[in-house]
Amino acid sequence: MPEAAAPAFIARPDGWQVLKRNRPALIALGFLAVLSLIAMVVPMLLPEALKLTSSESFVPPSKAHFLGTDVNGQDMLYRLLSGARVSLGVGLVGALISLGIGTLYGMISGYAGGRIDGVMMRTVEVLQSVPRILFIMILIAALDDYMKGWIDGWRLAAEKNGWTDLAKDVSKMKAYTKVLVMIVSLGLVEWLTMARIVRGQVLVLREMTFVTASRAMGQSSWGVLRRHLLPNLSTIILTYLTLTIPAVILDESFLSFLGLGIEDPAASWGSLLKDGAQVINPLESKWWLLVFPALLMAASLLALNFLGDGLRDAFDPKSGE
Repeated sequence: MPEAAAPAFIARPDGWQVLKRNRPALIALGFLAVLSLIAMVVPMLLPEALKLTSSESFVPPSKAHFLGTDVNGQDMLYRLLSGARVSLGVGLVGALISLGIGTLYGMISGYAGGRIDGVMMRTVEVLQSVPRILFIMILIAALDDYMKGWIDGWRLAAEKNGWTDLAKDVSKMKAYTKVLVMIVSLGLVEWLTMARIVRGQVLVLREMTFVTASRAMGQSSWGVLRRHLLPNLSTIILTYLTLTIPAVILDESFLSFLGLGIEDPAASWGSLLKDGAQVINPLESKWWLLVFPALLMAASLLALNFLGDGLRDAFDPKSGE
């Protein structure tokens, strides 16, 4: 059998050089990098007293509490950064799950063509006709109870063996089951658009000379997908990843705002906005509970969209100079 051809790449402009000239995209990238670093590091450095509930409820921004306190007397800076860690984490991991499913599904559909492509795309269209928020709510309701029952089983096993400390730690995990369930649920819903985009690109790529040559040399379909098509889809996948993250964050925030998502003691931007909206009234406005989460969330989503647009312009094969 002839030796398999080396991976072929479509000529593209130097994307990084183009991206470096896009100031809004660079500023967005820097903002997201700094925010992620602060969200991971600063909560661990704050005094332990700021992380606990106290009697200092609804304290406005001051030297002791830069962003004020919430209804439980917790420091809003700590809550806001903890929420950023959860929201960005949910957005990134959920987008990665959708990216993996959508890329594989779209590549198979586009490369197979014919009836297989028709059936797979009709399936996508049927799934897209179902309201995704309703679908996510059903998944959360189904998986959350299962996860909590699993954790209860671990806790009982630990208590039976006399591992009291382990049982307490396992019990605390119940507050975070919805985080995991929501990540999986959002990832299982957001892949549909990615699948359509990848399938459209594969339909074009599979007719190119290097793919035809690889088939003629006896390379398997999976080998063509992995060695030739996937590398040429990488920039499109990366670009769409940055545009999927804000969509996942918005869905998570909407569900948390409705009380169907992240639960205390965990926090996300959506749950913080829900808490802020509940105490807003014409007589006494606790404005800091709503303004700071809204500003940070809006700035992050705007930065992600600027970065996605910049990557799309930088790596578009038709944008060469």
